[in-house]
Order: sequence, then structure tokens, then C-alpha cells
Amino acid sequence: MDKALFIFLLTYAVIAAGQPPFFRIDRAGAALIGASLMVITNVLDIDTAYRAIDYRTMVVLFCMMIVVANLRLSGFFPLASSFVMKHVTQPSMLLYAIVFLSGGLSALFINDTVCIAFTPLVLGVTLRLGLNPVPYLLALCMAANIGSIATITGNPQNIMIGSFSGISYSRFTAKMLPIALFGLALCCLMLRLAYRKDFAQERIAVAPVRYRVHRPLLIKSSVVSCLMLLLFFIGVPMPTVAIGAASYLLITRRVKPEKVYSLVDWRLLILFVGLFIVIEGIERSGLVLAMLDIVGNRTAGHPMFLVTVSALLSNLVSNVPAVLLLKPIVASMPDAETAWLLLAMSTTLAGNFTILGSIANIIVVESARPSVKIGFFEYLKVGIPLTIVTVLLGALWLSAVSY
Repeated sequence: MDKALFIFLLTYAVIAAGQPPFFRIDRAGAALIGASLMVITNVLDIDTAYRAIDYRTMVVLFCMMIVVANLRLSGFFPLASSFVMKHVTQPSMLLYAIVFLSGGLSALFINDTVCIAFTPLVLGVTLRLGLNPVPYLLALCMAANIGSIATITGNPQNIMIGSFSGISYSRFTAKMLPIALFGLALCCLMLRLAYRKDFAQERIAVAPVRYRVHRPLLIKSSVVSCLMLLLFFIGVPMPTVAIGAASYLLITRRVKPEKVYSLVDWRLLILFVGLFIVIEGIERSGLVLAMLDIVGNRTAGHPMFLVTVSALLSNLVSNVPAVLLLKPIVASMPDAETAWLLLAMSTTLAGNFTILGSIANIIVVESARPSVKIGFFEYLKVGIPLTIVTVLLGALWLSAVSY
């Protein structure tokens, strides 16, 4: 077997498994080890490995993490939650509030962070009210996945696709926002149908959410975030804007830098670096050309084939590795812009298929585990139909729209 192929398969097998038996290696470690093996075995020289890293993606992702870390430290997320919860009087209204708040914030900031911030809030509110937390926790993670497709900064794979494709922030949003809005409405409908007995109660009184606000940091980080998103929309290069926003927020007399850095997802950054190098190794070996011969022509003519393959891969190895693996195929397609959008849509929405389909799902399920258990099959009864319908309609929309 070709050594590049062996390293690639070994790396992706560990990523798919999450953690191999007998070893404490996570996905980030697997990607870094795979990248090292590509260099050690001379599949790539060290300079080529450096050049394989897409620094635009890394800069935007890291800087967005800095911005979101400041928002979390300021108390922005519980404040937003409290503002919405004041107007909730029925279980169904609580569901709608969670879906659209989670989906809306996930469109602006990285969805995983939204789930980290909101899981304890949702769990606390539902338990105090004597409600079944499960449908509301499912609403949180599923809506975070759906809402994140609306913008380039919604999730890590969108940031990557935005860098690879060159699609502007505003154009990406114009194409993807309708899918996100429809998906959020469908999420509400399916959860209400699946848990109709839990929404039979007529009225509830949501207790105020306890939170602390760091007012100067809240004002500063909110203003910076709004300006950053505005500049994204008017077309200023994303790395430039993100660097400026993150750098300005790091100029502070009140917040210790280590508090900000502790909220950065370093493992995700390591995963990206490792996968960039592993995929470069497989491309240099010529195996990608062989894949193109087998898959490329059919994919070019049939967007649904790309959607199906990317959705399946996302559940097998996770969405970020799936995007990197399919990158050369998508870039070779006649209508590359539509192909990139289809890839972003399908790899993200496929995350709702199972609990293991996205990091956002795992964050919610694991964070809630001490108080409530969400079973694998219980998740599936909503996840499977929601994923199939949203992915199919998303594919039809992107294939049909021409603006």
C-alpha cells in the first residue's frame, strides 16, 4: 500500500473512532501525528508542509475565538438569554426562543461556543420549571447546527470554505440564509411533533436567569463584534478585520490574558493544522487524481451525489475532515461556487443526523449528562427526518437559485 494512503487512512480511522483502543489520542492528536508521519516518511518535505497550512483560515478562526471569548467573559450570552426568556409564557414559546436565539447567535459566532454558553442556562431553566429538558436541549444543538450555515463565521468548516472558495461574506449569507430560516422553522415543528405531550402545558413562568455582567467589557466586545460583522458584509477582507478586532480586544487593563486564552479551542486549531498537511500529502501522492477519475465526472453532473457523499463523510469522520477531503473534487467542478455552497450546507446540516454528527451535539449531551441523559436512539427520532428534509431542500434551493 502507498505510504501516503496508509497514513491518510490511519489518521482518518482514528478521527472517525474519536479515540483508538489502548491509547489516549484524540482527534487533534491523530491529525498532528498523521502530519508528522507525512514529513518523516518523506511524502512531504518540511517546507511543503508549512505551505500546506491555509493561514487565512487559521487567522480567521483563531481571531473569532478571541472575540467570542471576550463576549463570554463579559456575560453577553446569559444576558441575551435573560432578555429573551422574559417574554416566554408557554413551553412552545420557550422552544421557539431557544431555537431562534441559538440559531441566530450561531450564525454570527461559532456554533460550538453558543452551545457551551447556553447548555447550563437551558438545563437550569427547564429543571426549575419542572419541564422535560430533552426537547429543549435537542433544540439548542440542532438549531446551532442549522443556524450556523447562514454565514461564513457560523462554524469552522464554513470559515475554511470561505477561504478556499473566495465567496464574499454577503453573497454566502444571501444564498444560505433562506435555508437556515426554513431549517429553524422545521426544527421547531419536528420537535413539537416528537414531544407533543411535553408542550401540552398551557402557561409557565420562567424564573430570571442569574448572571454577572462585566459592563465595560460587554460594551467593548459588543461594539467590536458589530463593527466586525459590518465590515465582513461590506467586503473588507476577513483576515484583516478579524485580526484588527481580536487585537483591539486584547488591549485591556481589566481582563487577564490567560482568561481569554483559556477559552480558545486549541485542539480545534491543532486539528486544522494537522489535516491541512495530511490532505496535502494525499494530494501530492497522486491519489486525489485517481479519486477525481472515479468520482469527479459524476459529481460535476449531479450535485445530489456531492451532497450525499459529503453528508455521509461528515457523519463518518466529522465535517472539517470531510471538507478537506472533498476540497480538490469540489474545486474541479464546473460551477465551483454552487459546489462549495452545497458542501457547506450538507456537511453542516448532516451534523444533526446523530449525536456524534457534530461537536455541538456532543457538547450539549455531555454537558447535560450529570442531570439528564439523552439517548442515542432518542436523538435519532428527530435527527434523521430533520437532516434528510433540510439537506434535500437545501440542495434543491442552491441548485435552483441564480441570484
